[in-house]
Amino acid sequence: MSAFDWQVRVYWEDTDAGGVVYHARYLHFLERARTEWLRSCGYEQGHLSASIDMVFAVRHMNIDFLKPAKLDDMLMVRITLSQCRRASFTAQHEIWRGRELLLTGSAQIACLSASKFKPQAIPGPLLGLIQNGVNA
Repeated sequence: MSAFDWQVRVYWEDTDAGGVVYHARYLHFLERARTEWLRSCGYEQGHLSASIDMVFAVRHMNIDFLKPAKLDDMLMVRITLSQCRRASFTAQHEIWRGRELLLTGSAQIACLSASKFKPQAIPGPLLGLIQNGVNA
């Protein structure tokens, strides 16, 4: 996988009084895109938590807001994997409105035990999938 794209429309609830997307809402868009990427790979976060006591958590995030998104815009969120370790990976993010780049960023995602919230290794098949994405 070289990149995963997911579309989202900007709704009234996503905007501030000026009609532009409130800065914290971009985090929702990025989280949903990572969740949908996992789902497209055959992994659902609720199932991972319940079946193998595993969750993913954001450890570090860096965001550069370039241009504002507005009410009713159709956005494309792009996820590209850039680094993978045994218990974490880094995802690069972009949000586009057509050909206009609105946001860039990165997130380091840690794999944790769901019951203890301590780091644990990413399960083998999923780790291989992430590593293949990094090397794509």
